[in-house]
Amino acid sequence: MLLLAFHTLHPFPPRPDGCVIQTRLMRSQNFIHHIPLLALRKRPSATSLVGIPKAAAVPHPPPGKINADEDLNTSSYVKYKPLAAKLPKKNDTVKLAAVFGLWYFQNVIFNICNKKALGLFPYPWLIASFQLLVGSLWMTGLWATKLQPFPRVNRKFLLALLGPGLFHAIGHTSACIAFTKLAVSFIHVINASEPCFSVVITALHGHFYPIHIWLSVIPIVAGCALAAVTEASFNAAGLWGALVSNVCFVLRNIYSKQSFYEYKHIDGLNLYGCISIVSLLYLIPVAVIVEGRHWLQGYQTAIAAAGSPSSFYTWVLLSGVFYHLYNQTLYQALDEISPLRFSVGDAMRRVVVIIATVIVFRNPVRPLNAVGSAMAIFGTFLYSQATAVGKKGKKKRQMITKKR
Repeated sequence: MLLLAFHTLHPFPPRPDGCVIQTRLMRSQNFIHHIPLLALRKRPSATSLVGIPKAAAVPHPPPGKINADEDLNTSSYVKYKPLAAKLPKKNDTVKLAAVFGLWYFQNVIFNICNKKALGLFPYPWLIASFQLLVGSLWMTGLWATKLQPFPRVNRKFLLALLGPGLFHAIGHTSACIAFTKLAVSFIHVINASEPCFSVVITALHGHFYPIHIWLSVIPIVAGCALAAVTEASFNAAGLWGALVSNVCFVLRNIYSKQSFYEYKHIDGLNLYGCISIVSLLYLIPVAVIVEGRHWLQGYQTAIAAAGSPSSFYTWVLLSGVFYHLYNQTLYQALDEISPLRFSVGDAMRRVVVIIATVIVFRNPVRPLNAVGSAMAIFGTFLYSQATAVGKKGKKKRQMITKKR
């Protein structure tokens, strides 16, 4: 009634497209009141009548016919939006938890299946090639069905793929070599040392991190060293495989940033798919040369150890599928998750994978080994936080400089 009286006393011309105004009082009563949006003028009487604070003056839209479905020109007047659109989305936390939960699940399944497959068939060059083949076929299917838009590429882009593709091929194969020699939990502790190689290799390329980032890698080095000394399944070849994998993935990331700077229109998933295809082309001939003569005998041994061909095929196929799926989830999530949130999620991912694989494979864990693992993972978290905060501060300083 008060709104009707107010509208009667002040007959302003209503907007032709209308708008839904939802006040706090109406939301508390689960009620949405549909009234035309009024052009509020600066008058002393325009105070709150039903608990609505005094609104600021807003101009009329330009004369003429207005289409409610079109975006209005905000240079001449304010674009009107429902008040509810400004409220934070309640399902963001649920969505974030679902993304991280799916990523953790896929990562755990991959690590278990990969360890099982390489335990039965210890030929990492062939297993790594098969996993990249599964990912390449998966991306080809997404592009063919138009579920994922095919990237616009040219000859220069294909040449830019050669470097990152090579490092990805060597890094993934080295990781598979480590899986044949070490416990999965220890591999992830060694993988936590990747930031150490990142700051050193980046410095060799002429870019130096601030001192607080260098300090953040100290607990990583100390934790990895303590875990290595006390690891029950320690193997030198496996350790070198994990370390080489770290170096190659760091180089892949560095050269990807340099090579694909001009191709920002290509999203992360498409870029990863293209790198996987190039890596597969690198690996197939090398795998045949290095291991090809042993595959037949290894296959027969694997079938006998697995008990049935279907069991062996299942472990190998699942390792390939989940290797691509967890990377796909990662690249899709990176577009929507802030670096700070991702750093927390990535640190927790290592914890989840280590605990899950220790339970599944019943690996012995000594107290000092557990302390070293915790130190390394915590150091990785500190490094991620430090770099994320540094990037945010750098971006803020650049914005201030531009304003000046």
